[in-house]
Amino acid sequence: MKPIVIIPAFEPDEKLLGLAEALSTSDLPVVVVNDGSRPEYQPIFDTLESKYGYSLCRHPVNMGKGAALKTGIRYAAEHFPESSGYITADADGQHSVKDILKVAEALENHPGSLVIGTRDFNQKAVPFKSRWGNRITSFVFRLSTGRRCSDTQTGLRGIPKQFTELCLSIPENRYEYEMNLLLKMSSAAEFLPVPISTIYLEHNRASHFHAVRDSLRIYANLIKYSCVSLFSAGLDLAAFALLTVGLFGSGTRGILTSTVIARLLSGGLNFTLNKHWVFRSKNRSSIEAWRYLALFCCQMLLSWLLVTSLSSLPLPLALIKLLVDSALFFLSFHIQRKYIFRGKMRGWQSTK
Repeated sequence: MKPIVIIPAFEPDEKLLGLAEALSTSDLPVVVVNDGSRPEYQPIFDTLESKYGYSLCRHPVNMGKGAALKTGIRYAAEHFPESSGYITADADGQHSVKDILKVAEALENHPGSLVIGTRDFNQKAVPFKSRWGNRITSFVFRLSTGRRCSDTQTGLRGIPKQFTELCLSIPENRYEYEMNLLLKMSSAAEFLPVPISTIYLEHNRASHFHAVRDSLRIYANLIKYSCVSLFSAGLDLAAFALLTVGLFGSGTRGILTSTVIARLLSGGLNFTLNKHWVFRSKNRSSIEAWRYLALFCCQMLLSWLLVTSLSSLPLPLALIKLLVDSALFFLSFHIQRKYIFRGKMRGWQSTK
């Protein structure tokens, strides 16, 4: 069966009816989620249901784009169990029917890939904040995951049916949901970029995205991981410096002993915070602990070997260790995301 188009809508205007009219020539089923719009917007939703036969879901209050997407995905999974997946599209006129059909076709031809409608941000018509906001987010995303995604903020995506549970398990409910879904999918599926039109109507005035507030929500998980890593690294470095200076010395054996003790302290803290706060994994702690221990030992050994081999440089030993561990920072993150804290996550929770 064809994929289901899911459109979250909060107080939409005539652009949504225009999209519905253009989509009426296709054979794609459509689910629209009314995310707590005021009563005066009800005629638009009534038209979508009576004239175009769309399936409607409704939130009694505004719960956010992420919550609306999850409601639509849940409804589609229950009422269209034979569908091949979900096409998420915005209600503000930024996605043309041609591009929606293009993403749907790509999803059907590549059923295991996350299809990402990708805009060209080098065009002059793109607003400054959209151009640079996406560039910064894409850069941070690549540093954090090792995956390239030139349009991290696109709302037009094709999600394979097999990732339904993953989509519903992400707890965030607002704009940050889309970024966190992208982060989770980075270790679960291949990315398939599909070029789409770059449409900004009235400089994107119709968007309900708030630049500062919602950007902070989008970066929240990346910020949390960085904070945990920096705090753990600080503990590791401080313990290492104290142990080499006060107890074990700066010889080969002293460096090894100090590295082991310091890493045990920082590693235990890092594992606990990453599991319960950053990745929010609900897998068995024992399995993840063994995986983390393997990474822990390899990273500790590599850190010792590199620090020892560079200890002859005319630099403080603590500075050498700081440089070495900074180089291992992103490698560790990729391994944790892909191999250690992957799989089931905490279930979806509705928040207002």
